[in-house]
Amino acid sequence: MLSQYNVIFEKGEKYYIGYCPEVPGANGQGETLEECRESVKEAIKLILQDRLEDALKGIPEDAIKGTVVIE
Repeated sequence: MLSQYNVIFEKGEKYYIGYCPEVPGANGQGETLEECRESVKEAIKLILQDRLEDALKGIPEDAIKGTVVIE
C-alpha cells in the first residue's frame, strides 16, 4: 500500500534534519538530504508498526479487521 507523508527538512551546519508533522516523533537526520529522507522514512515505518501492534493487543478475537484506502 502506498502512503504519502509530509516531511519538513532543515539544513544545519553539518546535517539535514527532517520531521513528519503527521507522525509525532518521526524525525531523522543525515549528512545529505537523501540520507535524511531515508532516516525519516524508517522512523515513520517503525512508529506506525509499533502503534499497530499496540492497537491490536486489546481487540476482541471476534472483531472484524479490515483496511481502507484514502486517496
